[in-house]
Amino acid sequence: MRVIIPLAGLGTRLRPHTHTKPKPLLQVAGKTILDHVLDRLQGLHIEEVVFIVGHLGEQIREHVEAHYDFPASYVRQTELKGQAHALYLARDHLVGDVFIVFVDTIFEADLGFLEDLVSDGVIFVKQVEDPSRFGVVTVEKGFITGFVEKPDQPVSDLALVGLYYIKNSGLLLECIESVLRGEIKTKGEYYLADALQLMVDQGARLEPGTVEVWADCGKPKALLATNRYLLDKSGGEHEEIEGSVIIAPVYIAPSASISRSVIGPHVSIAEGATIDRSVVSDSIIDAGARVDRAVLRESLVGSGAFVRGQSCKMDIGDDCTVDLA
Repeated sequence: MRVIIPLAGLGTRLRPHTHTKPKPLLQVAGKTILDHVLDRLQGLHIEEVVFIVGHLGEQIREHVEAHYDFPASYVRQTELKGQAHALYLARDHLVGDVFIVFVDTIFEADLGFLEDLVSDGVIFVKQVEDPSRFGVVTVEKGFITGFVEKPDQPVSDLALVGLYYIKNSGLLLECIESVLRGEIKTKGEYYLADALQLMVDQGARLEPGTVEVWADCGKPKALLATNRYLLDKSGGEHEEIEGSVIIAPVYIAPSASISRSVIGPHVSIAEGATIDRSVVSDSIIDAGARVDRAVLRESLVGSGAFVRGQSCKMDIGDDCTVDLA
């Protein structure tokens, strides 16, 4: 199969961090969001991974080439016209079985059954309390009958989680072309859900699949919640640090420097970060950041940022300085 990963979004809800790096490269629980997603594809027989990139897309390519050895291709989306438009730009790679994976969320699901699938595809969903925030599907007799993007009136509580396994990629491409040619838009964008609806209308048998966990990474508060979940699940990773107190679960990169501080619980500290005489809990400290004589909680500190003499919640981007000493 081929894996298609659209990554061209601007990540506006996570600014200022996404001014300087694409959202999939933000750190959470010791890895980038993209790394967590790619980890969950291990075990599948993947011919190629296709990354649809946009602003700062060269960082995605550099990261993948530095950390992975699978066959990879890169397609650039310069105009953000929606999901279906992004996939159309990658049309040369829509061959055979394709698994489309969006990286707004980190998921837990059994994917082993996909390669033995006899239907036309699996659309993964999760039951939610407020379906008006999501695209949803309707189901009859075990197969999907309809796709509705952010319905004003409740029609289903089965939300699309951003995982789409399609066996007949040729039909998918035909339906995407129909969406673009027919100017079929939802709230100003060409959505994948509209192309999938056309597939169903033409007789495609798409099954709903389920995910055990659907952890959002789209906003600062959600990113911290996902950091807590992943650290709780893994137990974190750190060495004992003389002169400091570590309250698990935390992740502390081997090259991070911690002195005279209290760290944890639920803290991720990336490579090269320095924390001195501080108390940090429920936070993500990115690579090369420095925290000195500060008390931080529920905070995101960007790479290369410097914080001193502050006691609060904080969300600062790369290379910023907050000095209240």
